[in-house]
Amino acid sequence: MVVIDGKQIASKIYDDTKKEIEKLKTKYNQSPCLATIVVGNDESSRVYVKRRGKICEEIGVISKVYDLLEDSKEKNVLGLIGKLNNDENVHGIIVQMPLPKDINEKKVSGMISPEKDVDCLNPLNLGRLASNDETFAPCTPKAVIAILEKSGIKIRGKDVIIVGRSKIVGRPLALMLLNRDATVTVCHTKTENLEKHTKNADILIAAAGSPNLIKENMIKENAVVVDVGINIVNNRIVGDVDFENIKNKASFITPVPGGVGPVTVAMIMKSTVEAFKRSKV
Repeated sequence: MVVIDGKQIASKIYDDTKKEIEKLKTKYNQSPCLATIVVGNDESSRVYVKRRGKICEEIGVISKVYDLLEDSKEKNVLGLIGKLNNDENVHGIIVQMPLPKDINEKKVSGMISPEKDVDCLNPLNLGRLASNDETFAPCTPKAVIAILEKSGIKIRGKDVIIVGRSKIVGRPLALMLLNRDATVTVCHTKTENLEKHTKNADILIAAAGSPNLIKENMIKENAVVVDVGINIVNNRIVGDVDFENIKNKASFITPVPGGVGPVTVAMIMKSTVEAFKRSKV
């Protein structure tokens, strides 16, 4: 059994990205800038945003965080996105999900400029993803792919079960795995007899946002288990996988925290740099 160290994988990506940023800053006398819009008080969102800001500072990305109240009007959020779209000093825009229920996620996602959409929320970039264009693929699915590839885990031809169908993880990740010739099944918390599906997985990816959903009896011996879940339980961050009881049955497993999360942040940095470079073409 191997516990995959996401922090170590992310560290190498940060080192490479920092070197690239230094070269770009010398060439253009400007640094990449990432703008993040946070609406409301979702705890998981704030965990990510805080981590991103610290990493931005360390590798040379300018971070701007726009913190809006829970009762902010939809038009105010859309107006802010429009302003950032037109700001030539902002290269990447992320609207942290989930949004309050009275704000239309589709409108918000569609408002982000496709060329600044570093986490692939705009439907245009999602469509490009379906056409095997992963320039601005969602950063959490990119992190999952990076973890598998950098750990030497074969994807082609493998049976992959994704538990979770969200627009930012499960669905785009399924497309990215299909692009790599995996055989993919997408399940979710409403799937009947979930165990029947998960037991067939060579690679099981848990991304349902349900604490300890995946139990030991739900995976086969030597399966690869990737836990994307970020849940706050009793003031602790836990995943969707019952890690302690599964770890000795899996061949590879990611912990929470310290697995997918750090690599996701690294992928956001890489996408922001890519957006910066595209803005100079």
